[in-house]
Amino acid sequence: MKTISLFAAGVAVAVAVTASSAVYTIGEVEQAIVTQFGKPVGAPITTAGLKVKLPVIQTVNRIDRRVLEWDGSPSDMPTKDKLYISVDLFARWQITDPLQYFLRLRDERSAQSRLDDILGSETRNAVAKHELIEIIRTTKGRTPLRDNLLTDQELAQDIGALVPITKGRALVEQQIFEAAAEKVRVFGIELLDIRFKRINYNESVRPKIYDRMISERRQIAERFLSEGNGEAARIQGNRVRDLNKIQSEAYRAVEEIRGAADAAAADIYSGAYNVDAVSSEFYDFTRTMQAYGDMISDDTTLVLTTDSDMFRFLRGMQVEVQSVRDPPSATSDGGVASTYFDPHQSGAVEPVADRTGADAAQ
Repeated sequence: MKTISLFAAGVAVAVAVTASSAVYTIGEVEQAIVTQFGKPVGAPITTAGLKVKLPVIQTVNRIDRRVLEWDGSPSDMPTKDKLYISVDLFARWQITDPLQYFLRLRDERSAQSRLDDILGSETRNAVAKHELIEIIRTTKGRTPLRDNLLTDQELAQDIGALVPITKGRALVEQQIFEAAAEKVRVFGIELLDIRFKRINYNESVRPKIYDRMISERRQIAERFLSEGNGEAARIQGNRVRDLNKIQSEAYRAVEEIRGAADAAAADIYSGAYNVDAVSSEFYDFTRTMQAYGDMISDDTTLVLTTDSDMFRFLRGMQVEVQSVRDPPSATSDGGVASTYFDPHQSGAVEPVADRTGADAAQ
């Protein structure tokens, strides 16, 4: 009796295990391929719910139905203009045909490896067909921002202008996507999107590229500096020219005023000294004395002719000095003899007796 009960319990356990292995569930984010002895049987299971299979001899192979990520490693490749760049891509893909996917790839690791080969190859081909500017730039009609302080001449030199492109990064990505999507479709995979994550210069050429960029920026800076120095020199020249012009005009105005003043003074002097002959003689005398003061100093030597107008007063002064040295003799009538010079007789000195009384009246 006891043996029978143990056997019944064993049978019940076996039935329960068998029944449990025959029933399985598929989640919302899963799809499955049922295989029997390693070969797929039946259609792929793409709906969620409770499913039944043959126990023991059939196996459920679950396949992810979500959008999956592919993140490639950076790879060095040349562009059309012979520049080596490091390109880093990422993509999104999904398993749409689980049977083909299972037969050709089996698991996600194999799918990632195959995507590495296909996407890497198509990216290399696309990069080799385009110049670097086409891979970096996105829009063809983008207008660069320019400083409002730039002159028309500087704008005409295309300072800050962008290099024209024909396609741009978006179209290059589209080309890679279309070529790769066709190749991965045979594996039951749908390629949803592909994008450049990072584009950089190769490590070996990066310092040279940076040096060239620095050199180009320095050339532009030197050009701006030279233009600024030229503009500064022009402004400085204009300043000096304007200053000289102002000074010359001021000097001319001063000389005109001074000339007018001298002319007015000469008119005043002429009106004052032309009243009679005595005033005219006095004017000649004062002007000559003024000329002596301007010409003669302690160490001045003059060479004059005896009939010179300048010499006549000097000659008279010499006679005056001689008269002071020799005291005058008294005249018979008690007068004192003195000398004087006649301005109308050049160099003539005539002694005149100083008389009193009737003679003096005459």
